[in-house]
Amino acid sequence: MRITLITIGKTDSGELKSLIQKYGRRLGHYIKFDVLMLPDIKKSKHLSEEEQRKKEGEVLLKQLDSGDFLVLLDERGTQFSSMGFSKELQKRMNSGIKHLVFAIGGPYGFHDSVYQRANQQISFSKLTFSHQMIRLFAVEQIYRAFTILKNEPYHHQ
Repeated sequence: MRITLITIGKTDSGELKSLIQKYGRRLGHYIKFDVLMLPDIKKSKHLSEEEQRKKEGEVLLKQLDSGDFLVLLDERGTQFSSMGFSKELQKRMNSGIKHLVFAIGGPYGFHDSVYQRANQQISFSKLTFSHQMIRLFAVEQIYRAFTILKNEPYHHQ
């Protein structure tokens, strides 16, 4: 299996980029992992929120193959503890999925077409985080899940 994190727009902060790359490299010890940053929609200031979500959704959906398992990181999704998330990840690996895709939407969230295509929605918290920060949290939590599955000392219960 391989895992891809798809984001809309680039990560502006050098510190965040560095940390995302750090955890991405660590994940490479367990699984093929990559981050795909889709460019921001051009001239989005002239678009309504719905139009922007639609355009972002079209770009995101073009990146997917029919067999990809799409997980949206969305505030309305199911919440897990780190242990529960690792079990959920193990369940996905055991199911024979070849490509697990986590997606972080743009500033206005996902278009209905993306929700319809999604296989699952996960929320990391009831709190709202910037789209920049959630990228780091996602990569770190995926890394943490693998250390839990491998019974390594990174996570303390």
